Amino acid sequence: MNHKKVKEKLFNDQNVKKEYDDLEVLYDIKRQVIKLRKEKGLSQNELAEKIGTKQSAISRLENESYNPSIELLYKIAKACDRDLHIKFD
Repeated sequence: MNHKKVKEKLFNDQNVKKEYDDLEVLYDIKRQVIKLRKEKGLSQNELAEKIGTKQSAISRLENESYNPSIELLYKIAKACDRDLHIKFD
């Protein structure tokens, strides 16, 4: 069974689908952080140094179920010459 079929089967359970949907915003943030870092040509270690943290903190943000603080996201945005915008829809 491939990934798509497993996902379809799991999403038949509305609780699983809701949990997945609820996490989508965190995964989107992670994708954006990775994209920004790579666009700037920075390694995880270089980004960490620019914002005054450890490489492991950047790795956790990009790879695990880690909820970053707004302060950390702000520092990352500034280190990548970007602004941080948060909105509620």
